[in-house]
Amino acid sequence: MSPTESVDRSPFRVTVLATGGTLEKSYDARSGQLSLAEPVIDDLLGRLDMPDVAVRVERLMAKDSLDMTDADRHAIVAAVQRTCADETVDAVVVTHGTDTLADTARALHATLSPTLPVVLTGAMRPYRVAASDGLQNVAQALMAARLLAPGVYAVMHGRAIAADRVCKDYERLTLTAQA
Repeated sequence: MSPTESVDRSPFRVTVLATGGTLEKSYDARSGQLSLAEPVIDDLLGRLDMPDVAVRVERLMAKDSLDMTDADRHAIVAAVQRTCADETVDAVVVTHGTDTLADTARALHATLSPTLPVVLTGAMRPYRVAASDGLQNVAQALMAARLLAPGVYAVMHGRAIAADRVCKDYERLTLTAQA
């Protein structure tokens, strides 16, 4: 690079809309069950080395995706629309439970014409348990949000899948693309 060239070192600005799901579940020793009582997304993001990425977190809800209603899905769509209209945002990442992630992805795809990348991700195993895929999936979603063209996608396990083709593969415990 010549001395006259400049490098844009401004941060890539991502808003993470957290909705709950397995990613955010923690083990409750008193009840012996997994719960969504304690948010984990800030802790998870704090473990990532992202010197030129500015992340803002907005907690929309703390729900298992199997408990999401149409009203919840509408709230997610409205939040994504509002965030996409914010000129200080370069991309949106939605953390979501994997059981109905495809339903929300399709609702976003059918409703939006985004001018920036919108990426949904989740986890098959909670972030706070051994062998979780949560940290990997969120890191990949953030990177994909920086690289993908405007549109709605699901990102998990090294794959970026268009929203209108994503489905959960219960046998392989991942997201796949429908033919």
